[in-house]
Amino acid sequence: MSDNILLIRLREIRDLLGEIKEDNIEIKHRLSTLEMQVGGLAASEQHHYASLSSRTDRISIDMERIKRRLDIVEAPAE
Repeated sequence: MSDNILLIRLREIRDLLGEIKEDNIEIKHRLSTLEMQVGGLAASEQHHYASLSSRTDRISIDMERIKRRLDIVEAPAE
């Protein structure tokens, strides 16, 4: 009689392990998706930062040119 109970419990444990494995596969898939999305966001943020940096540099150059034309700042010796 106890052998049957043990077999029943072992089958229940086996079934639970199967469910855990399936859940683990799904979790890994979701994590991979999140990692790819975060990687895409990071790349996008780097692109935006580089673009803003470039724009800031151009604005700075334009401001210096305007100052020289208005005689607010001495022209650099060339």
